[in-house]
Amino acid sequence: MRGRWMTLLAVAMAMPALAGDPTPEISRPTATAQPVGVLHTLRQIPEACARIQGRFTGNAAEPYKFELVKTSPNCAPRAKLVDAAKARPSEAAGWKFNDLVRVPSTRCATQFAVVRVWRKAVGVAPPKLDAQGKSRLYLEQERQRAAAGQLASVPEYAVSTAIEGTPCPQ
Repeated sequence: MRGRWMTLLAVAMAMPALAGDPTPEISRPTATAQPVGVLHTLRQIPEACARIQGRFTGNAAEPYKFELVKTSPNCAPRAKLVDAAKARPSEAAGWKFNDLVRVPSTRCATQFAVVRVWRKAVGVAPPKLDAQGKSRLYLEQERQRAAAGQLASVPEYAVSTAIEGTPCPQ
């Protein structure tokens, strides 16, 4: 019984970090606890051809190692992925808080790897239909638009990663 209360107390202590976050568009429970050394995916962003993965290290100085990986060498991104520290996403600036991923460690239930994802959508419309009823882009016209700085904006995702909660003694 004491172990259950200690676990609940540990989870409650880790909760204040959530108090400052707005409600994400994607609602998900805390992920399954992961053991030390096992590589796992935290979040995929197919539009940006990216995957955020990581592993608990067991090292107190660097308890978790995050990695940003391209999903496929042939993938053509339809969105830009930016660092949240540089982009400073906020709802006032047109960003939506998209996702909050929390993964606890099996070794230390009070320590979490956390990923926050913000999304900035843009109103992208398909090209107008031509005389044959097809939606087409013509290379020379697109080059001219690019030279004039008139290309359409692309959606953006801002990502921040952190270790939250109380570290456990080694």
